[in-house]
Amino acid sequence: MNVNAPLAERLRPKTLKDYVSQAHLVGEGGALSQHIKQGLIPSMIFWGPPGTGKTTLANIIATESGRPFYTLSAINSGVKDIREVIDKAKQSGGLFTTKNPILFIDEIHRFSKSQQDSLLQAVEKGWITLIGATTENPSFEVISALLSRCQVYILNAFDKVDLETLLKRAIETDEYISKKNITLKETNALLRLSGGDARKLLNIFELLVNSYNTDTIEITDEAVLEKIQNNTVRYDKTGEQHYDIISAFIKSIRGSDPNGAVYWLARMIEGGEDVKFIARRLLISASEDIGNANPTALVIANNTFQAVTTIGYPESRIVLSQCATYLACSPKSNAAYMAIGKAQQLVKQTGDLSVPLAIRNAPTKLMKELGYGDNYKYAHNYENNFAKEEFLPEEIKNETFYEPGNNTRENAQREFLKQRWKDKYNY
Repeated sequence: MNVNAPLAERLRPKTLKDYVSQAHLVGEGGALSQHIKQGLIPSMIFWGPPGTGKTTLANIIATESGRPFYTLSAINSGVKDIREVIDKAKQSGGLFTTKNPILFIDEIHRFSKSQQDSLLQAVEKGWITLIGATTENPSFEVISALLSRCQVYILNAFDKVDLETLLKRAIETDEYISKKNITLKETNALLRLSGGDARKLLNIFELLVNSYNTDTIEITDEAVLEKIQNNTVRYDKTGEQHYDIISAFIKSIRGSDPNGAVYWLARMIEGGEDVKFIARRLLISASEDIGNANPTALVIANNTFQAVTTIGYPESRIVLSQCATYLACSPKSNAAYMAIGKAQQLVKQTGDLSVPLAIRNAPTKLMKELGYGDNYKYAHNYENNFAKEEFLPEEIKNETFYEPGNNTRENAQREFLKQRWKDKYNY
């Protein structure tokens, strides 16, 4: 092992047996354990915070399944690089064996649409097995055509037990650190500074150990905070603070506090957070937390997303501030959010219930003969553009999903629904 390699690299596990955390994927009966055991490795996307072992897991899968392994980073690779790797993969036997090569792409969310498009044929034809790693929601950052060809596996941030296991492993097994007499008396400061990022934890730990001029070292929280400078706790847009601060931002908006919202917005802006990430979360909040209490909120949030995508920093900070303060000062309702959640839960419980005949589409003669569309009441032909019709399957015909909130707009909606459906729904 290279003496100059960071501790995190020196401790990188080579087998699943040595892999720490993600038991839901690599433990007994875990999805990835089963894939490796069966030798059938699908294309997949690993989604999770930094330092959770995405790259390591890809390497282990390649090693334990006996497949050639190619790797690219989306930061410095283009379509030409992708094509070169695909050509190598095809030449290495990807066309003629079930053990086709694995192409690992780190930070795949940074690839443009055209770069992701260049992977489609190779994945579809089986020339490569793609493993992508991302810290961003793949639903937003990976094109749907590629996403539909991949399994998505979520890697969780390491918990306290996992991180302490890594520290003890470093003390006991690392070629260099194990030569020192280290007592791990307290770990809270180390764990807090690492933010659940195993790589960051080990690198901070190595920096701490190397700061001592003696081989006998006692690790305490006070010593950690004294020796590790403030630069380790600045906003890290790929670490735990990325998630904590966006959480504080959205909760400030939900809690109708524009001051809190602007403060956390400023923290993200100063930390260089992706402007589209912030705007996307504002869009979600406009529907989830405000909804029909003020439908204009969604319009403003959507316009904000379009605006900041066009102009970028530094001017987009003004647009983001306008939107954040508007949402914070808006009346709140999660009725629409709760309605779709309740409806989805019922769909899972009841399955594919039949659409009532009256509201089925009848584009063919046979369908008309079968009664599709019979007796459908076209609302605009009736007084007030309303005619009582059954729009739910018979088995759930009296279910109520949408409960308007207690605010001016939704109270008006409730009155409207009472007038229309007083004999059916309990509004």
